[in-house]
Amino acid sequence: MNNIQATDWYRFFIKQQVKPGDLCIDATMGNGNDTLLLCRLAGPSGHCMAFDIQEEALLRTKSLLESEDIPDSTYTLLLESHENIDLYAKPESISCIVFNLGYLPSGDHMLATKPGSTLAAIKQGLPLLKKGGLMTLCIYSGGDSGFEERDAVLDYLKKLPPKQYLVIVSQYYNRPKNPPIPVLVIRL
Repeated sequence: MNNIQATDWYRFFIKQQVKPGDLCIDATMGNGNDTLLLCRLAGPSGHCMAFDIQEEALLRTKSLLESEDIPDSTYTLLLESHENIDLYAKPESISCIVFNLGYLPSGDHMLATKPGSTLAAIKQGLPLLKKGGLMTLCIYSGGDSGFEERDAVLDYLKKLPPKQYLVIVSQYYNRPKNPPIPVLVIRL
């Protein structure tokens, strides 16, 4: 078995979830890899909305999608905080929401996701999920960012009503230096 990264783990479940025609959200656009995956899975009849507060993330994502010949009609890139995702979708309309917490890879570490906006985004995103919908979170907390955010997010998710949501938290138990924590939230 190959060395499985946190992103490989949650993308496995995204690939099981997203079908052609689905509406999806990449709540933390970054370099655009999750946006690309969601666009491919939802296909030309689906749509992916991707959010980031950094113009560099939007430019990187746009470049990636263009290089992969993804039609403009299948995505909307928003220079907007993920805490406003509820302004862009109706309740129970979203198949999958993806969060990759932390900072833009190769970007400014001072510009990272924060507990307040991330918790707001999660709270607003949960009702957007259709029944059986999936929210994935990859929580990076090592080095210079994220311990407060990690603790706040995990505390909030632990308190979700178990008859409405299934929360699965995984961890790389024997890896040093605060490895990422992949999380699945399924709306029941």
